[in-house]
Amino acid sequence: MESAKNTPKLTAVPATPVTAGGNAETAAEHSGQRKHLQPLAPTLQDTPVLDRLLHANMVKCGGISPASLLLAWFDWTLHLSIAPGKQMELAQSAAKKNLLLFNHLARKLLGKDGPDCCVTPQPHDRRFSDEAWKKWPYNLYHQNFLLIEQWWEEATGSVRGVTRHHADVLQFVARQWLDMAAPVNFALTNPRVIRETREQKGRNLLRGARNFLGDVARGLTNAPPAGSECYKVGENLAVTAGKVVYRNQLMELIQYSPTTDEVYGEPVLFVPAWIMKYYILDLSPENSMVKYLVEQGHTVFMISWKNPDSGDRNLGFEDYLNLGIMEALAAVNAIVPKKKVHTVGYCLGGTLLSIAAATMARDNDKRLKSVTLFAAQVDFEEAGELLFFIDESQLAFLEDVMWEQGFLDKFQMAGTFQVLRSADLMWSRVMEPYLLGKRRDLSDLMAWNADATRMPYRMHSEYLRTLFLNNDLSEGHFLVDGQPIALTDIRVPVFAVSTRFDHVAPWKSVYKIRLYSDAEVTFLLTSGGHNTGIVNVPGNSKDSYQVSTFKNSDKHVPAEHWCQQAPVHEGSWWPEWSQWLARHSGVKTSPPAMGAPELGCEVLGDAPGQYVFQQ
Repeated sequence: MESAKNTPKLTAVPATPVTAGGNAETAAEHSGQRKHLQPLAPTLQDTPVLDRLLHANMVKCGGISPASLLLAWFDWTLHLSIAPGKQMELAQSAAKKNLLLFNHLARKLLGKDGPDCCVTPQPHDRRFSDEAWKKWPYNLYHQNFLLIEQWWEEATGSVRGVTRHHADVLQFVARQWLDMAAPVNFALTNPRVIRETREQKGRNLLRGARNFLGDVARGLTNAPPAGSECYKVGENLAVTAGKVVYRNQLMELIQYSPTTDEVYGEPVLFVPAWIMKYYILDLSPENSMVKYLVEQGHTVFMISWKNPDSGDRNLGFEDYLNLGIMEALAAVNAIVPKKKVHTVGYCLGGTLLSIAAATMARDNDKRLKSVTLFAAQVDFEEAGELLFFIDESQLAFLEDVMWEQGFLDKFQMAGTFQVLRSADLMWSRVMEPYLLGKRRDLSDLMAWNADATRMPYRMHSEYLRTLFLNNDLSEGHFLVDGQPIALTDIRVPVFAVSTRFDHVAPWKSVYKIRLYSDAEVTFLLTSGGHNTGIVNVPGNSKDSYQVSTFKNSDKHVPAEHWCQQAPVHEGSWWPEWSQWLARHSGVKTSPPAMGAPELGCEVLGDAPGQYVFQQ
C-alpha cells in the first residue's frame, strides 16, 4: 500500500459522548481529529437567547418557519395583485372547469354515452381507484376535487415575478391542504367506507376508534407503532452473524462472519446514513443485503452509528468523516492488511463517502478500490421536495430548535418525510385504520422505518448549509481540514444506484455524479422508492432496472435521453452489482480473522452491537 496510514494501531475510545459544554473547538480537541470547522449561520453566536427560545417553540411542532411561509405568501399575493391578465386567466380557467364538470354530470344524469371521468388522476394517485367513485354522487365529489387541484396548481405555479422557491413552497402548502380535504378522507364522502359500514353495521368505525385512541396513546408516550412488537433487533432483524471489532464515541464497526470457504481479497465497507439505523441493509434473513453479499463470497464490514443525544450537540460534519469513515477504514486495513477497500454509502452516508473519497484523492491516499453510492447526491441544486424546507429563514428557525435540544429529534425528521408524501404516508393512514378499521401488517422495512435516530445540532446545521443551501460540494467550495476538495479527483470506479420514485434523492439529481467524476461511472436506475428500491431482493418479478457504464472519454447524455435509450432488465439489481464488485475484485483467498487485537481491533461482542439499540 502507498499510504503509511493504512494499518495503524487503533485505540478504541470508550463509548462516551463528546462534552456538551464549551464551544465546537473543545469538541474538536476531544475527538483529536478535527482541524477545521466550517461556520454556521454568520450571526448565530450573536442571536439573543430570547429569540432562539421563541423560534424553537414556534416551529417545534410543525417544523416549518412561519416567516418562510409568510414570505412565500406575500411574494405570490403581491405579484398576483398587480397581474390583472393572470387574474383573468385564472377566472376563465375556473369557469371552464366548472362548465366541464357540469356538462359531464349532465350527460351522466341523462344517460348519454361518454367517458366515465372528465378529469383523470395522476398515474401515481390511487385514491379514487374504486369503481364506486364513477357513480353518483361520488363522481361529483372526486371530479370536483381533482379540478380544484388542477386550478390551484395553475394559480400557485405560474405567476410571473414570483421566485421559483416561493412558488414551489406555495404549491407544496396548497397540496398539503388539498390532500387533507380530499373526499377519500371523510366517511360521508367515501363510497368504500359507506359500503363497509353498511356491511359491518358500523363495527369498522368502532375498530377505527380503538385504533385511533391507541395511536394517540402511543404518540403521547413515544411508543413504537402497532405491530412493531413482532420485530426485534437481534432476534429476527439484523441477525446476520458477525462481531463488533471496533468502537469509538460515534460508531461501532461490525465484521460479518464468512459463509464460504474462500472470499474475495478486497473487503466491502458500508457507510449508512446517520439518519437511519444501519440494519435497513440487514433486515430479516430473507431480506438482507448483508447476508446476500456474504453468501456471494464478500468480506463485509458495517458502520453502526451512535444515536446522538444532547451531550453530542457539538459533533460536526468532520467528526463523522474522521471518527466514522476514516477510523473505520483504518480498522478494516488492520484486519485485512495490504488490501484496498470497496466502499458503499447509502443516502447521507453516500454523500459523506463521496467527500471522504475526494479528500483521500486530494491527499494521495489510495486505499479505496471502488465507491458505490445508494440514492446519494453530490449536487443539491435539484434535491427534490426537501428543498422546500431549506432557505435562510427555515434554517434559522431549525437551528434554534436544535440549539435548545442539542439535536434534531427523530419525530421531527419523520414528520418532515411524512409531509413530503402526505397522500401516501399521512392521509392514507386515516382511511385504512380509522375509517375501515383495518390495520396493515407491519413489514420488516416498516418496523425499521419507525426506529429512527437523531442528528447532532452542529453536524446537521453544517450539512444543511454547506450542501443543501450553498451546494458547496459540487461547486468546489467544500472544505476538509481547511482545504477545498474536488469530486473530479476521484479516480476509482463508481457505481451509482438511484430509484425511480425517490422523494429524497431524485434520480435525475443522483445521475449528475456523471458530471462530477473523471472516473468510470456505472449508473443504475431501479424501480421503487428511496428505501424499497434499495432493499430489492432477487425473486420479485415486478422489479426492473436500467444500467449503463460511462467511460471518462464518453460524451454526456442528458438524463431523459439516457432513460429513453437504456434497455430495461427484469428483476433485482443486486446480482448486477454483485457481478460488478466481483469484476473489480482480486482473486479469492482464505477469509480473514475476526478482528485484529494486536492492532487495536479486538472482538468487543456479537453483532448487532450496542449502538443499534439506543433510543
